[in-house]
Amino acid sequence: MADFNIGTQCVQGGYTPGNGEPRQIPIVQSTTFKYASSADMGKLFDLEASGYFYTRLQNPTNDYVAAKIAALEGGSAAMLTSSGQAANFYSIFNIASNGDHVVSSASIYGGTYNLFAVTMKRMGISFTFVPADASDEELEAAFRPNTKAVFGETIANPALTVLDIERFAAAAHRHGVPLIVDNTFATPVNCRPIEWGADIVTHSTTKYMDGHGAAVGGCIVDSGKFDWTKYPYRFPGLCTPDESYHGVTYTERFGLEGAFITKATAQLMRDFGSIQSPQNAFYLNLGLESLHVRMRRHCENGLAVAKFLQSHENVTWVQYCGLPGDKYYELGQKYLPNGSCGVVSFGVKGGREAAERVMGKLKIAAIETHVADARTCCLHPASATHRQMNDAELAAAGVGADLIRYSCGLEDAEDLIADLKQALED
Repeated sequence: MADFNIGTQCVQGGYTPGNGEPRQIPIVQSTTFKYASSADMGKLFDLEASGYFYTRLQNPTNDYVAAKIAALEGGSAAMLTSSGQAANFYSIFNIASNGDHVVSSASIYGGTYNLFAVTMKRMGISFTFVPADASDEELEAAFRPNTKAVFGETIANPALTVLDIERFAAAAHRHGVPLIVDNTFATPVNCRPIEWGADIVTHSTTKYMDGHGAAVGGCIVDSGKFDWTKYPYRFPGLCTPDESYHGVTYTERFGLEGAFITKATAQLMRDFGSIQSPQNAFYLNLGLESLHVRMRRHCENGLAVAKFLQSHENVTWVQYCGLPGDKYYELGQKYLPNGSCGVVSFGVKGGREAAERVMGKLKIAAIETHVADARTCCLHPASATHRQMNDAELAAAGVGADLIRYSCGLEDAEDLIADLKQALED
């Protein structure tokens, strides 16, 4: 399936039915699995055999869908999680612990920022946040001897900055650590970060991958390319025996292509249990089957709306990397030549109060926490997803008090523009 184009992989990747087997991925709605003997089950617990014994760790439905996403991203292995937040947490916590440090772009989703800056800080993991367009000197200065990873978003939510993946990857690799990229907004249809040097890719599958507001979920994809064994002192969890799992050394038993995801499953999913339900995985797969078709329409609508907003007298600024002249246009053309996403960020004259007034007048776009959906929606991040940030943190994240995040759905672009036009009238 790797030889096929991405559209074919969206439809058929991850699952190939045998003779007389279900054409659609089956929903294995079972918490547990039967075995003939304790010895058979023991082999599973010792990671000496493949199979399933408890859905909190793995489930066939989830694995089929994870395999599809791994193929779409060009990775070696993947795992589904209960949410995008869980995916980002696992991706960091799988290699960092108390006393460690991570470099992150400051231009990230507000919930992820809070996870890093507050919750994981309480766990003893510190983060240094750098601008998405930090100079090489700024980026280099952020590293410490105890740095374990670099994190960023392909297209930041909601600032819509574009990460220079190659540059961040080069900096990470100079310091012997992996680059983790949240690829939620671009999806592998529009960007495959692994091809640009990223080592781990995460997703909130709740967004474009599901695409219909039906199922919360997340995913982690490992490129299988980062050589953890070159730095055993830096990544002991992968390169030394895990006494909580019968002394297995993940890199020795599963190689570079399987070590990261196996550890995240056997250790983190075992202990935290943030599993995606098989039913949600089934819904996710239905969304994946049309992802390549929907993303084209989302991008067409996004560009049309961005062009309209750019010309409106009551709009003070527009952020959309597909617009010529946009600050991130050149990076967008490099990493996202076929389109970025359907999300447009903009500000209106009058600041916060005017932004809230405009959103209240919209008839098609609903005010929602959600984004990247078949139905158009909007949000005032400073009052919602980024509410926990102070003014300085908002500025660093590129989220002004006047910012409206407008997520173009699959409706007719003319209707979206007409709705915006009436809402922007004085």
